[in-house]
Amino acid sequence: MSCKKETKLVAIVDDDDSVRGTLQELLRSAGFPSRGFDSAEAFLTSGNQQETACLITDIRMPGMSGLELQSRLNAERCKIPTIFITAHGDEEMRFQALRAGAVEFLPKPFDDEVLLESVRAALER
Repeated sequence: MSCKKETKLVAIVDDDDSVRGTLQELLRSAGFPSRGFDSAEAFLTSGNQQETACLITDIRMPGMSGLELQSRLNAERCKIPTIFITAHGDEEMRFQALRAGAVEFLPKPFDDEVLLESVRAALER
């Protein structure tokens, strides 16, 4: 799979509607176009991987987890800079995500500016 990033689209994958909405509003206010998905499967079937320049995903979701999504994208040679957000993370999970190429691993709740700085860093890759 070819993953050319000609746009600066930030994809948000989280099963919590309020989290997705809040993140989309935050990104919009900072000038970043975004699109939300309620599951990893919805993101994968959307066809948006090619235009996604940064992925923000939760770890624990029904169905495929954020770590499984990252693994699937890596297996497809689709290296999208990924920021993980989670209320249920531990050091082993954090290490696994970063080792697989994640840009950042943020525990919920996180500071909005820290997330925006992580998005900027991901888009510069």
